[in-house]
Amino acid sequence: MSFALAALALLALALTLWQWIEGRRFPLHRRVSAPSFAPPLTLLKPLKGADPHTATCLRSWLAQDYPGPVQLLFGVTAPTDTASETVRSLLAEFPHADAQLVICPDALGPNAKVSKLAQLEPLAKYHLLVVSDADVRVPPDFLTNLVAPLQDPVVALVNPLYRLANPTTLPMRWEALAVNADFWSSVLQARRLAPLAFALGAVMAVRRQALENIGGFKTLVEYLADDFQLGHRLARRGARLALCPAVVDCLEPPLGWRAVWHHQLRWARTIRVCRPLPYALSILSNPTLWPLLWLAAQPRGPARYGAALCFVVRLLTAADNQRRLTQSLTHLPWLWLAPIKDLLQFILWALAFLGNRVEWRGQRYRVDRGGKLVTEDRTVKRET
Repeated sequence: MSFALAALALLALALTLWQWIEGRRFPLHRRVSAPSFAPPLTLLKPLKGADPHTATCLRSWLAQDYPGPVQLLFGVTAPTDTASETVRSLLAEFPHADAQLVICPDALGPNAKVSKLAQLEPLAKYHLLVVSDADVRVPPDFLTNLVAPLQDPVVALVNPLYRLANPTTLPMRWEALAVNADFWSSVLQARRLAPLAFALGAVMAVRRQALENIGGFKTLVEYLADDFQLGHRLARRGARLALCPAVVDCLEPPLGWRAVWHHQLRWARTIRVCRPLPYALSILSNPTLWPLLWLAAQPRGPARYGAALCFVVRLLTAADNQRRLTQSLTHLPWLWLAPIKDLLQFILWALAFLGNRVEWRGQRYRVDRGGKLVTEDRTVKRET
């Protein structure tokens, strides 16, 4: 048993170092030096409600320094949605923008975000579509860098990496560590093993023809992981998915433990449904669980030094990954959360296989085989 745990601890150490190396090799934050490619594009922005960061995030898209034509379509379910007033104020602030607020009243499926996208899609003027979540803030040169990989005609979809930029509570700092230290570098590690076959939903730039070839957004309205489905279906048709080095910020209002836990559990169950085997094997890369079990099985001897090495490497790689993504050192006082995050991640990993119910925007759903959503009757109050 001690030998097996030692092997698992060393495997987790090797995978952690490999993931860190992939992060170091990627040209993070690199910018296009002389932009010459600026195809016309349409931004599709599905909205539901508003929080203190909504205006800031939406304004960053209206204020883009992009030489090509940009159309912006903001979609809400009803004129009374609180996001409507925010959009109207911003349209008055940017009177020359080719932008409009669109009412998307039809519920085409359980995924309300994609339902809005399907209703915005026919209004798009241009052949390049950019889809973005409401909580994403972008730098002024973002669109120029996002479209750059599309100069290769084989590329059908481009994603940026993203960071949780404003953790204001302890549970949000735990989630920020999971995203800013581990998630983005794990995406690069997966890309090293095989070409990307999934998309990242924060921002997606997709060729309209490629989208139409898979049936448009309306074919995704029944799925929880619409970003995964979109990327997966494009990849199956032979299209290439690319990452751009620019990084976007995700801004959230203050969240407590319950909200963050359900958020993480939804992610875990979503990934388990979409990629069951890779998710099952992901437990092997837990850099705290296996050294801790090894140390518990053999408190003396090599386990003490091996476990200590694993813990030190875990902290150093987590610190460096966050520094590179966030371009800041403000995370360092919270680095002690890394081993706690790993142990909580094991609980989430186990719970992902022990149920198929998730909470999303105050509604409970059941996720069926293949990732389809089934709406349940109960609703929950969103915690802030």
